[in-house]
Amino acid sequence: MMRRINLSLTSALAAAAFSLSTAPSRGQTAMLVEKKVFELPSYTTEGGGTIRNLRIGWESYGTPNADKSNVVLVTHYFSGTSHAAGKYSASDQVAGYWDPIIGPGKAIDTDKYFVVSSDTLVNINVGTPNVVTTGPASIDPDTGKPYGMAFPVVTFGDMVKVQKALLDSLGIAKLKAVVGASGGALQAYQWAQDFPERVERIVPVIGAAGSNPFLIAWLDVWAQPIRLDPHWNGGDYYGREPPKAGVAGALTVVGLHANGAEWAAQGFGSAPADPGKPPAKALDNRFKIQAVLDAAGETRAAGVDANTFLYLIKANQLASTDPARIKAPTLLVSSPSDLVFPPDWIERTAGAIAANGTPIERATVSGPNGHLNGVLHIAQAGPAIAAFLAKPFK
Repeated sequence: MMRRINLSLTSALAAAAFSLSTAPSRGQTAMLVEKKVFELPSYTTEGGGTIRNLRIGWESYGTPNADKSNVVLVTHYFSGTSHAAGKYSASDQVAGYWDPIIGPGKAIDTDKYFVVSSDTLVNINVGTPNVVTTGPASIDPDTGKPYGMAFPVVTFGDMVKVQKALLDSLGIAKLKAVVGASGGALQAYQWAQDFPERVERIVPVIGAAGSNPFLIAWLDVWAQPIRLDPHWNGGDYYGREPPKAGVAGALTVVGLHANGAEWAAQGFGSAPADPGKPPAKALDNRFKIQAVLDAAGETRAAGVDANTFLYLIKANQLASTDPARIKAPTLLVSSPSDLVFPPDWIERTAGAIAANGTPIERATVSGPNGHLNGVLHIAQAGPAIAAFLAKPFK
């Protein structure tokens, strides 16, 4: 049975590691947006697999100009969705995760730019309203059953090619910019490498380019709780008890890695989960940070599919863009306390891009949330992003 713990204000910090939602801007009415669906009858992956009846969810903000030269593509992070800004309904409690920088008069100004945001293939939020994207939990039209582990491996290259097909369907031939955080940054690099003629500039946030064996291993640690859950059953659990404990454990690992030491120290210290049960008195007596991370993971797990999580892990492990091939002017936004993409990895990426003679600018976001500073405190980079988008690069 899952523990039920009343989440306090400090607990909400941990929950943010999984939902990554931000409150709507004070004193402003959030845009109302609509989730749309793009479909392809068939798609062949880079590995040669076939996905029939492929669907991805997407949404947009603002209006395209006459020649559709004002389009900004926003690509989302590992556990995110296309819901980057605004609200689906006025009654929604929170707006999209980057609402502080997307909207009228904001850094990515929807009075100037037409912003498109799409769900990645294998989006983990299968049980979340407004997520329709095809993945392992989808029905295979050839069998009438969920794909499960028969779903083909997909890469960031596949994600970008599907996004390109979406944009083609909208008559969009060139992008003013690709902007994205974490896994979204990896997609921005991929766009610049694979379709340089279509990308005017990129803004990768909290993400380094290239393959890194240490991150490959870390991602495996993220996935391990799922594989150890007996309910996972080698990926064959649809129609049975799903591996929710494994998913919750995986999200707990992600939450801790994505936040870091300063967040833990400021929010929890060494406080006990239960003041009447000091951790020094019994092995089962827990610290507050343990209980909060576990509770947030359990809450978030309800909407996450285990197999899809593993497929997305694989896509991240396979990410291998070459920063030396990036010719698009780049604004690289980083967090100095990031544990997922540490500063030295960011510096190597920046150096490799600059060595091409490619214009590159830098900005940082700070705060107690480590990697998640790039989502929760993105407003700090708003002026730099606005200025970069306005520059007349050729």
